[in-house]
Amino acid sequence: MGNNTPPRTLTIAGSDSGGGAGLQADLRTFFACGVHGMTAITAVTVQNSLGVTGVHTIPPEVVAAQIEAVATDIGVQAAKTGMLATAEIISAVAGACDRVRIGGDGTPLVVDPVSASMHGDPLLHEDALDALRDELFPRATLITPNLDEVRLLTGIDVRSRAEQRDAAKALAEYGSRWVLVKGGHLWDDPECLDLLYDGSGFTEFLGPRFDQEHTHGSGDTLASTITAALAKGADMVDAVARGKAFIIESVRTAYPLGGGVGPVSARWRLPDADTFLVD
Repeated sequence: MGNNTPPRTLTIAGSDSGGGAGLQADLRTFFACGVHGMTAITAVTVQNSLGVTGVHTIPPEVVAAQIEAVATDIGVQAAKTGMLATAEIISAVAGACDRVRIGGDGTPLVVDPVSASMHGDPLLHEDALDALRDELFPRATLITPNLDEVRLLTGIDVRSRAEQRDAAKALAEYGSRWVLVKGGHLWDDPECLDLLYDGSGFTEFLGPRFDQEHTHGSGDTLASTITAALAKGADMVDAVARGKAFIIESVRTAYPLGGGVGPVSARWRLPDADTFLVD
């Protein structure tokens, strides 16, 4: 690659027609973090700021072909997954990642186990939870569940920081090298604690809790920032620290959109965004 070619990152995720989350959030975060983003689209959702009204899944073999096409030609320095929808797609993703050495001992793989939208609309078929635990988590460098996803995956209803630690230990049993249990949904905690576990010890990442209703795409944005940092060669603790700093500012500068929940914003990373193209 030429001297001007940035690190390349791949998102394996669903499309959000409202532009707030999914691969759209991933791509804008990748751009803001200075990496080149590529996509393997798993599903097309019909959604806006009010919720999801339809999901059309992509054939598993087409998802796998997208991964292999970019990895074998352009190259991938780090990858992430988002909405995977079905067990069949998860199996196809796992197989394709094995063939191009993404995950495991190869290229870093961040698995965001997206199970439902922030409005509570299901984005993962029930049998796909088993596929996530059995096929994708053992290949993951890092998994990044929120507390709703923790409950679905482990049965643990986290209501305290101590239970957050218990959940991280339980999730690590599925084989991911690192586990990041996000604490944004621990509403009684005055701070937002994201807890990183490496199988033996914990690292805490604390941040403010904003009075902010516009948080659509926050999980995608955090995972994408971590992925971009890993692609640039950061170690995991540093990558998560950078992700935490990025999402704090993205939530702080989130904006309303439509009649419902607006997205977190990566525009704070582009200081001239408001004035460029304006005389």
